[in-house]
Amino acid sequence: MDKDRNAALFQTGICFKQLLAGFKNTYGWKSFISVAIIAFLIVIVLGEDTFQGFYDTKNGGFALVCACIWIGIFSSIRSICKERDIVKHEYRTGLKIVSYISAHMIFEFIICIIDALIITLIVCNATSSHFLEEGVIFPPAIELFITFFLITFSSDALGLLISSIVYTENTAMTVMPFALIIQLVMSGAIFKLEGIADTISYLTISRWGLDAICATSNVNDMPEAVLDTSLALSEFSATFSNLATLWAILFAFAIAYAILSIIILRITIDK
Repeated sequence: MDKDRNAALFQTGICFKQLLAGFKNTYGWKSFISVAIIAFLIVIVLGEDTFQGFYDTKNGGFALVCACIWIGIFSSIRSICKERDIVKHEYRTGLKIVSYISAHMIFEFIICIIDALIITLIVCNATSSHFLEEGVIFPPAIELFITFFLITFSSDALGLLISSIVYTENTAMTVMPFALIIQLVMSGAIFKLEGIADTISYLTISRWGLDAICATSNVNDMPEAVLDTSLALSEFSATFSNLATLWAILFAFAIAYAILSIIILRITIDK
C-alpha cells in the first residue's frame, strides 16, 4: 500500500513538472494578460452603485461570475484531449490516472490563484470609491478573492472533466459554448427559475458563485431590498454559516469533477 502510494506521489510530481515545463515553453504566462483584459472590460461596465445598490451589485456579480467561469473552463478544456494519445501510451506503461489528474488539479490550482488575484486587484481598484466597508468573515477583498478563486477553480475542473470525455480539441471547443450557456442561463441572475430549471440550477457553479458574491456584499441590507423584501433571499444572507457553506459547495464541485475525470478517463483509455 505504501509502495503504491509513493509511486502515485512520484508520478504526480513528474506530471506536475511536465506541466510547468510546458507552461514555460509555450509562454503560458500570456494567459494572465487575457485575464487582466477580461477583468478590465468587466469593471468598465460595472454600475456606479456596484457594492452599494442591490441591482448593480447583483448584475455586476453576475458579470464577474461569467468572467471567472469562462476563464476557468477555457484554461483547461483542451488540456487532456490534446494529450490523449500520449496518456494512453503512458497508461499502458504504468501511469496512474489518479496521478495524472492530480497533477493537473495542483497545476490549475496555482493558475487559478493567480487568475483570482488579478481579478480581485482590478475590481477592488476600480471600485475603491464605493467598495465594501466590511465582509462577513474576512475583509471584503479577501472574501471576493476566495469566491473568485473557487468559481474559477471549479470551472477549471469542469473543463478538465469535459476534456477527459471528448477525444479532440475541436470537439472540446464545440462543447464549451454549451457548457457556458448552461452555467449562465441557470444562474438565476437573468431569468426567474422555477420547477425543473430551478432544480438544475443547483448543479451549476454560477448559482453558488453569484450567491457568494451577494452574501459578501450583503445585498439583503441594500436600499432596494429593504424597500422590496421579495428581493432579499436566504441564499444571500451575510452570515458566517451561509458564506462558508457556499464556499464549501464550490470546492465540492471541483473535487467531484476531478473524481469524475479520473473515472471517465480511465474507462475511455481502457477502451
